[in-house]
Amino acid sequence: MSASTRPRVGRTRLRIALAALASAALVSVPMPAAVADTPAGGHLTGTLSDGATWVADVPEHWNGTLLLFSHGFGPTVARDAPTDAVRTELLAQGYAMAGSSYDPHGSMWALNSAERDQFATLDAVTAKIGTPQRTLAIGNSMGGLVNAQLARDGGGRIDGALGQCGLVAGGTDLDNYQLDAEHTIAQLLLPEQDVKLVRFGSADDAAATATLLTKAVTAAQATPQGRARIALAAAFLNLPAWSPGKDRPAATDWAGQEAQQYDWFAQGILSFVEGGRYAMEQSVGGNNSWNLGVDYTRLLADSPHAPQVRALYQAAGLDLRADLRALTEGATVTADPAAVRTAQRTSSAGQGLDVPLLDIHTNGDNLVPVEQENRFASRVRASGDGALLRQAFVERQGHCTFTTAETVAALHALEHRVSTGRWDDVATPVALQRSATALGLDGAAYVPYHPAQLSVGRDDRPARPTRH
Repeated sequence: MSASTRPRVGRTRLRIALAALASAALVSVPMPAAVADTPAGGHLTGTLSDGATWVADVPEHWNGTLLLFSHGFGPTVARDAPTDAVRTELLAQGYAMAGSSYDPHGSMWALNSAERDQFATLDAVTAKIGTPQRTLAIGNSMGGLVNAQLARDGGGRIDGALGQCGLVAGGTDLDNYQLDAEHTIAQLLLPEQDVKLVRFGSADDAAATATLLTKAVTAAQATPQGRARIALAAAFLNLPAWSPGKDRPAATDWAGQEAQQYDWFAQGILSFVEGGRYAMEQSVGGNNSWNLGVDYTRLLADSPHAPQVRALYQAAGLDLRADLRALTEGATVTADPAAVRTAQRTSSAGQGLDVPLLDIHTNGDNLVPVEQENRFASRVRASGDGALLRQAFVERQGHCTFTTAETVAALHALEHRVSTGRWDDVATPVALQRSATALGLDGAAYVPYHPAQLSVGRDDRPARPTRH
């Protein structure tokens, strides 16, 4: 059943404000500019009216399905597949693929243009190759957030969506829990320094903060007290206690868990965090994060890493309550209201779904914690569209580290849902593992898993400073 003929399950339940948002996004789609007269079958390229470029690959024997790929955070370069290996396999199976760069004139956090550029790319490509029998969206990382927006707004143009390691909790949640970790490092490991955490004036400012915080963590790792405080910062960052090339620590190996969390810091995660914050601030026009009013005692209590932090603090002879009190009392960062509103408009998802969405995520993701899936699912269920969402998890550390087999099996499960109108059991870990293994490609590790609650400790509206 095509998207144009199936029942409008999700749209009828979207709130008026969301409908206005979706309408605005669709109205602003740039018209495709002229492209070279390239015959169908092969590699196609083009440019949209806002300067975004697009690429497409079409197999000689097209099966009628077009995959619209949304790439992640980074340079605004057009891509149409998560990896070269996935592209090769899907072309061999008869799929056509397309994707845009997003607007190259703005921030690498390109959420101001990504959704409209993806829809415009769809128009440009179908003008060249003809109308697909089915269009499926795929996106990873930041592109997973774009993908969730397409699943929300794409009824009639998108038939289903597959998200990989998606930043589906949205830009403001991301900046807020990252701020909690940064605040912890600055407050507890650099108490005598005034560390700039928000409102970066340049990429160099962001890099300087990343360097300062990373050096503080590196020095702190040498002492039990420092390691306890690193674990506290890692808890607020929702950082997995499982790093590449290592065996997963035992459930009560608190020191081993901290050592692997430290691995992520040592590998430069704070450079990515601060660079991303600068790009986000460019995109939304200011600081969209805050910690004024955050109770860090309560925030830790809700974290799955709380037992580890308590044990390490006790072993180090540190007063955890005193540190948490200091964090709460020192939390003075306020948001720029206009930036918060812009981020809510451009960089959020979960307010509803209009087509089926299957999200897959590694359970040891250092950059987009798997706990984001919990936050996103709660929002989708609250919108009344929980039946359209399925989530599946892969036992592996790292960000977007899926095998080709895992990706293709998930795509086939989504196609089953689109074709039949039912999920049946195709998106269960057992079924996905069986399907992926049967492909005979590069292995799979789908497992039963339920992500913990995302440690973010905020509602959608920032606290206001108290007037004295």
